[in-house]
Amino acid sequence: MLQRITNNFAALTVGGVALAWFYPPAFTWMTDGSIRFAGQPLLSLALGVVMLAMGLTLTFEDYRGLARMPRALFAGVGLQFAVMPLSGFAVAKVLGLEPGLAVGLILVACCPGGTASNIVTYIARGHVALSVAMTMASTLAAVVMTPLLTGWLAGAYVEIDRLNLLVQMVGVVLVPVVLGTVLNRLFPRAAERVSAVLPLVAIVLVILIVGGIVGGAKAQIAEHAGVLLLATFLLHALGFALGYALARLLGLGEIEARTISIEVGMQNSGLGSGLAKTPAFAAQFADVAQAALAPVPAAISAVWHVVIGSVLAGWWRRGS
Repeated sequence: MLQRITNNFAALTVGGVALAWFYPPAFTWMTDGSIRFAGQPLLSLALGVVMLAMGLTLTFEDYRGLARMPRALFAGVGLQFAVMPLSGFAVAKVLGLEPGLAVGLILVACCPGGTASNIVTYIARGHVALSVAMTMASTLAAVVMTPLLTGWLAGAYVEIDRLNLLVQMVGVVLVPVVLGTVLNRLFPRAAERVSAVLPLVAIVLVILIVGGIVGGAKAQIAEHAGVLLLATFLLHALGFALGYALARLLGLGEIEARTISIEVGMQNSGLGSGLAKTPAFAAQFADVAQAALAPVPAAISAVWHVVIGSVLAGWWRRGS
């Protein structure tokens, strides 16, 4: 049952977004800041739980294992933080996106790979161990790379507070992932039992976050639907295509190239939308309307990357 749910992540995401569009209150409670625990908005806690879930599946041996596949791993992570950020910037410029949409698109393009890529890689008969290693490495690297790249590229539209973004990344990404790994080391049996249901928890939380963003920004999405759908589609299409082509040009094998294509093309959109939704990030915009647009590209991105990735994985699976 759990395997069936994870394999249908794309359909569930599309279904969740559709429900959020027609009945926003079913999702907006996750992202509107009305629910807080210990002063923290529910959205930040949900992102932390998703990252904790990832950490609980890791061991310190996994971290050491990153050194065992250096060529493909470094190529993949390098392409992750080169292809997607530059593609996001190029698409924003070519389409002439207004500041809120441009910054939001660049932010999600500068985020690390998402855990959904591991599921899609499995379906595509790719290199699952490499996919997991790339997700882990890009997530850890993103603590520094996401603020730096976002500040550099999105700085053409609005002054980005890199330090604040770095603090957000440490709190939402680094601390939960490392904490999860430590808990796995200290309580391996409990972590193993919990890990059995964590993929489902992560999927539900990501769908709630994406649905909350879509439901809360329904008016803005309707107003910018055409260019928004086109921009996010182009971002991920470029990620999948260039990830595969450049991996092959670097001399990597077919299976490694498929894996890198999926990892590059699929971003942690939940993280991107969550970061863009924070009050500190929104405060960087002089125009409130533009600030409201910033989280939207990441939410639409979440739909496109799982749809494109799932279609591509099915094609590769049949052809392998």
